Amino acid sequence: MSYLVLTETQLPPQMMEMIGDVCRVVVWQGMETDPALLSEAEGFLTYGHPHIGPIEMDRMPNLRIISNFGVGVDHIDLHAAQERGIPVGNTPGFVDGATADMTFALLMAIGRNIVIGDHYARSPEFTRYDPSILHGYEIHGATLGIIGMGAIGKQVARRASGFDMKILYHNRKPNPEAEAEVGATYATLPDLLAQADYVTLNMPLTPETRKMIGREQLRQMKPTAFLINLARGGVVDHDALVEALNEGWLAGAALDVTEPEPLPRDHPLLSMSNVIIAPHLGSATRQTRTGMAQRTIDNLVAGLHGQPLLSRVA
Repeated sequence: MSYLVLTETQLPPQMMEMIGDVCRVVVWQGMETDPALLSEAEGFLTYGHPHIGPIEMDRMPNLRIISNFGVGVDHIDLHAAQERGIPVGNTPGFVDGATADMTFALLMAIGRNIVIGDHYARSPEFTRYDPSILHGYEIHGATLGIIGMGAIGKQVARRASGFDMKILYHNRKPNPEAEAEVGATYATLPDLLAQADYVTLNMPLTPETRKMIGREQLRQMKPTAFLINLARGGVVDHDALVEALNEGWLAGAALDVTEPEPLPRDHPLLSMSNVIIAPHLGSATRQTRTGMAQRTIDNLVAGLHGQPLLSRVA
């Protein structure tokens, strides 16, 4: 039996090979999708971040599984899925190491002027070595503030310990296990922001964390500090961040995620030399994406067959 599965974009060949002949995959066209296809669809594979809420679910009355490529599911209405008995799967665990690597890569890049230095080294202006330019800030021995001491946050802390950094963290509540494991110290959010040289955002996007870093919080950071966001764009108030960078409340920011994503091409953040923006590369390694793809397909097939998902978020 071949199940009809919808996805909002063409899947890469690797994933289509994993699916094989178990499913017939059709690209979802939103509200323009043929009602007959919606009625027949038994699975939905979210490869990007399409919004899937009660309206979309109700147009697919035979939907049996939503399988998400990635950990974050803020684009899926989990409550609506639970009400309709539709299991939602994601890919936890696979992204932790790669996302922590990217967190530290951006931390080092913004602290040591790697991107602006690369641009200068390629430019006609670089004609001789000048030891007086592009002085950055040291990473070793600095204070790192991690907001979100979950699986990724702990991996970031492990990397920081290799640089002899003092590690502070903020969570909804203290995490004694993480403290013992990585040598981190719990701090209130204001205390963390006031002390940290580098602040990394590694929490999920929830109603509680949306715009958690706003004008008030950015004001509390040191003028020599840097903000690094590997969470979701929505955890930062972008208008407040533009103001903070223009006014010198902090030294710079490195963002792997934005809201919206991508930013409008005339957005002020795109023209700031003290900002690094990556195109959502947190989990973009070949090894991690292969593991994510396999788990996404495994969850999808299990849901179609009415079996327990390998990793179910709702």
